Amino acid sequence: MSDLFDNIIPLDPPFEPMAQGAVLLRGAALPFEKDVLAALNRIVAQSPFRHMVTPGGFTMSVAMTNCGAAGWVTDRSGYRYDRDDPETGRPWPAMPESFHELALSAASLAGYPGFRPDACLINRYEPGARLSLHQDKNERDLTNPIVSVSLGLPAIFQFGGLKRNDPIRKFALRHGDVAVWGGPSRLFYHGVPELKEGMHETVGRMRINLTFRGAL
Repeated sequence: MSDLFDNIIPLDPPFEPMAQGAVLLRGAALPFEKDVLAALNRIVAQSPFRHMVTPGGFTMSVAMTNCGAAGWVTDRSGYRYDRDDPETGRPWPAMPESFHELALSAASLAGYPGFRPDACLINRYEPGARLSLHQDKNERDLTNPIVSVSLGLPAIFQFGGLKRNDPIRKFALRHGDVAVWGGPSRLFYHGVPELKEGMHETVGRMRINLTFRGAL
């Protein structure tokens, strides 16, 4: 993995601005790590990870599940939030208190003290998985920020602008880092290129990404 961090912005600052209204909080999830990972296992037992299909028929390389009052889903009929898990027919698992506390803490540190997430999209990246540049725009109230937590293997976060072809900045993400963006950067394009092979001592051969939203 010697080339993973080539041409990447330095890792050192604990509070690293990404753009106006966007910040990377180094290690902000670490105090919640144990409780969050235990809660994640309970969520996955109720609503397992699955590889969703885009409206264009593409099977996503990233496996996904959700918790909270609603979950983000995609299939041939489109992108949307649904209160029920389409695979189980039951409501998505409730958002654990540890998830909620982590999201509120990070949002407050980033300057969004009023954030109250009602949905958490949980992504599982295995080596070779990637998420192409996209906007998070299916939420009803775009005044809420996005809080994105990284656990497990290191990855690169691509953060662009309001247009897909705007210049992209690259940030190295490590276990426990949290990216928060809202306000002027709320609809900025972002993505994660192909995850490199590796093994994390706690999470294993994968990266877990918790993305908190105010969806409803």
